[in-house]
Amino acid sequence: MAVETDTESKNKSVLENETRDAENQNSTEDPITRAIGAIGKWQIWICFIVFLVKFPVAWHQMSIIFLAPPMNYTCSTNDVYDNHCSANCTEYKFDHSVFGDTIVSQWNLVCSREWLKNATQTIFMLGILVGNMVFGHLSDRFGRRLPFLAAVFLQLISGVATAYSVNWHMFTSLRFFLAVATGGTMVTSFVLTMELIGTRYRDAVGILYQIPFNLGHLSLPLFGYFLRDWNHFQLAISLPSILFLSYYFLLPESPRWLLTAGREDDALKILEVAAKRNGRPTERIASYTQKMAVEVKSNPNKEHVSFIALFRTPKLRARTLAICFNWFVCGFCFFGVSQYIGHVSGNIFSNVAISAAILVPGTLISIYANKVLGRKITLISSNCVTGLSCLLITVLPQSEASYLILGCAGLWGMSISFATVYLYAGELFPTVVRNSGVGLSSTVARIGSMVAPFVATLGHKSSWLPPILFGITPLVGACLCIILPDTRGKKLPDTLEEGEE
Repeated sequence: MAVETDTESKNKSVLENETRDAENQNSTEDPITRAIGAIGKWQIWICFIVFLVKFPVAWHQMSIIFLAPPMNYTCSTNDVYDNHCSANCTEYKFDHSVFGDTIVSQWNLVCSREWLKNATQTIFMLGILVGNMVFGHLSDRFGRRLPFLAAVFLQLISGVATAYSVNWHMFTSLRFFLAVATGGTMVTSFVLTMELIGTRYRDAVGILYQIPFNLGHLSLPLFGYFLRDWNHFQLAISLPSILFLSYYFLLPESPRWLLTAGREDDALKILEVAAKRNGRPTERIASYTQKMAVEVKSNPNKEHVSFIALFRTPKLRARTLAICFNWFVCGFCFFGVSQYIGHVSGNIFSNVAISAAILVPGTLISIYANKVLGRKITLISSNCVTGLSCLLITVLPQSEASYLILGCAGLWGMSISFATVYLYAGELFPTVVRNSGVGLSSTVARIGSMVAPFVATLGHKSSWLPPILFGITPLVGACLCIILPDTRGKKLPDTLEEGEE
């Protein structure tokens, strides 16, 4: 009996030592990660339902390809589709052999009115930018959940209403509000996901977050193929947002935000549910949440620095300009080349499907490349792939196959670059200006996507101009990467001084 007692005592002592060692090992982890784990069934479920929101994001951002596809036309007095503009022509006749009504044929967006088609997409991208800014602010003030649900509801209402537009002004105005909502779902869903995942898995999850967008892009030609009228197409890509209204019951608030907002009891309830789902003990969750709440209260006046501080010191200024230009490259080339491929002669449905299909392996490869090669070499290499592919379009014999293959290679490069700049910016900027730095970079990317439609359609006037511009820009971005440090495996800078050093 005494032997058994001694054995039990030894086992208990070993268990206590193991627990203490585990706690010491995890001492660098934040309390939430210690409470529910870096990743588990609960986080995977939340990520899954949040990732589904990226499908409508892709549908609405890329929908201009099928809302305003290339159409042959002629003046209504002619019988041959010659795509010829005449100063005396006021009414045009369109070739409906491939598409029924599009916004081009509905409102005569050709010749002197062709710029309105590009303006529609530019205004839409402006709405994405506004949505990122507005809902980013709302999510900091009111939590992640309610602004997300508001964005989903606005996306549903404005998307459906857009399908019943009676003129270009109504269509473009409603699309702007649709873009604001879409930008809102993007920023709130990404922030919520990153706040639930442990540091060790954030890189991989942050890149995987792009794959639902790629799959949404890939599924878009199916909508376009079976729904050849623009209003039916618009309605079809908008109605699935009804499903996201169920997130009112399925999606929890971010426990990290709740703790920073002083709502410890609400955070505790969510963390206990998460811990149980992940098979982790719940006894110490209360102490973890209390510890984090104390840390937040003890630092009420954290250092807040304007994004202008990014330009005060020479090294940080140069690095900020370099990473921002690479974000511009991603917005400009990704959306521009995607739209350019849609204008390449041949079957528009297969062209878009093929160009979208290569994005998924590109995104997956970026995970491996960033781990093995680092951020710097990965970004330089992928930019060079895009740049050289687009430049080759201008020198190789003109054919549908060469345009499509090289255009897809350019998009493949951009899929790697886009995933990389997200990581790079988050690791490059100091903590005190990280949100401002990433926000500034994202803003510059939206400016690139706003310019892209006008460049993509220049092919009607000069076939070599779009690939030249889409080729030179990423090569300049690759050159600017030379001044950037590789941040793989490095400690994140916290202060402006660390960022400069």
